[in-house]
Amino acid sequence: MAESPGQASNERLEFLGDAVLGLVVTDHIFRTYPELPEGELAKVRASVVSAAALAEVALELGLGPTLRLGKGEDASGGREKPSILADATEAVMGAVYLDGGWDAAAELILDLLGDRISDAAAGPGGQDYKTRLQELAARVYETLPEYDVLDEGPDHAKRFFAAVRVGDRRFGGGEGRSKKQAEQAAARLAWEALRPGGEEEAD
Repeated sequence: MAESPGQASNERLEFLGDAVLGLVVTDHIFRTYPELPEGELAKVRASVVSAAALAEVALELGLGPTLRLGKGEDASGGREKPSILADATEAVMGAVYLDGGWDAAAELILDLLGDRISDAAAGPGGQDYKTRLQELAARVYETLPEYDVLDEGPDHAKRFFAAVRVGDRRFGGGEGRSKKQAEQAAARLAWEALRPGGEEEAD
């Protein structure tokens, strides 16, 4: 990072990565969602290239412990600061673009952000099964879902496994590269089983 004496700063790579990220996401959503008007496309892009989303990606990849920070930044918890993590993610994307070109960068970016793009493009309640399940549970079962999440594997390749309980029924099988993805997967299984006309399959 910029504060480390004798070390090259990531700022130029962040600058490049930010541009590559924006174009990859813009190109992807433009081609994938022809029905979305310009205003909605802008909202989808903004939600997935935000500092918060990129910081989540950095946590999923385990970038924090690999950063070279100045003593002051490190001592103040810089490895967990969303702004620093987001910048690191952009730097990685810039480096991949320099090393492997457009195709390699696009593959990486869509692999890391594809689920978030799909959720954002679907709109509120679209593919957001946690929201769907919460509404169904509150309306039909007069309760709220409760999630249990476990993880396994090293930081750079961690997998998350989620189960969700609605009343006295428990649904497992949720899996993803982040806690959010695993919870969404478990919520989808539970929602599909509990919705009117669904088949209940509880653990």
